[in-house]
Amino acid sequence: MLATVVGGGAAYASINNEVTLNVDGRTTEVRALAGTVGDLLKDQDLTVGPRDIVAPSPDSKIDDGDTVVVRFARPLTVTVDGKKRTFWTTELSVDRALAAMGIRADGARLSASRSARIERTGMTMWLSTPKQVTLTVDRKVRKLTTTAPTVAELLREQDVTLSPADKLSVVPSAPVTQDMAISIARVVAKRVTKTEAVPFPVTERKNSSMFKGDEKIVKKGVKGTRVAVYDVVRTNGKITTRKLVSAKVTKPPVAQIVEVGTKSRPSSGGGGGGSVGDSDVDSLNWAALADCESGGNPNAVNPAGPYYGLYQFSASTWHSVGGSGIPTDYGSGEQTLRAKKLYQKAGAGQWPVCGKKLFT
Repeated sequence: MLATVVGGGAAYASINNEVTLNVDGRTTEVRALAGTVGDLLKDQDLTVGPRDIVAPSPDSKIDDGDTVVVRFARPLTVTVDGKKRTFWTTELSVDRALAAMGIRADGARLSASRSARIERTGMTMWLSTPKQVTLTVDRKVRKLTTTAPTVAELLREQDVTLSPADKLSVVPSAPVTQDMAISIARVVAKRVTKTEAVPFPVTERKNSSMFKGDEKIVKKGVKGTRVAVYDVVRTNGKITTRKLVSAKVTKPPVAQIVEVGTKSRPSSGGGGGGSVGDSDVDSLNWAALADCESGGNPNAVNPAGPYYGLYQFSASTWHSVGGSGIPTDYGSGEQTLRAKKLYQKAGAGQWPVCGKKLFT
């Protein structure tokens, strides 16, 4: 009996060891009434799986003063620059887990502190690395380096505020990518009231004493006014749409009255007009001269002189050959007659550029 008691006591002492148990970095001192690490874990109600780490291994024997380390694997979901991945890790902090997974986080922005502890339930986080982007806003281009994970965060970072009407080239939730180009069109809608001119109508009256093609203003028209209301939309300061909402005439226009000739013109002999009694002058190519000077328009006015009519008379020259008023008060025949008289008086040099056309 004594031998049995002594032997039993020795066996109890061999499995009654003081052991340090470190579970996920938290250490406790336990008395191990077990001969192996696996027995110890069972006694402590610790169940490990294939992803977990146990050191020494579960079948290792326990001696007094040993330390047993248990690291449970935990899921870590990381979105890196918009790409989402889930890992299992036995590391306890964010920085060590990222390093173990080969994710470089130098200069990056993280949603969690690098020293944050990853509990057994796991963690979800994002990581955004530095990127070069181009932001165009208020007609100014900004070249930026940013770690903002999304376009919305980038705009907050740059103190850019959007109004409900503004147009963003990408959706705010889009992840920021390398060399991304983002533009904002500022849209402003406004109701505008304007005072505008109203064009006057033109009324034509037939005049049988005037040649066809001749016109004469007998009453000048007067523009009216109206108050118009528009809905105007400007994009980046430029009008992109304008819609008339209402218009009210405040001053009616006054019609312009024009007399239009109906009398047929007599033959002018190749663009001539009345004869001056000199066949050499009458037979010159007056139509070619008129075409060169005015495009054949008896009502042509060049404000540079001013010069008038088919042959671009100045008022003083017109008067010097017996004309009254100004050439455009008269038809082609009268203008050509005065041109012939001018030729008789001073020659083709009166038309320095086009005078040579008379001899074609």
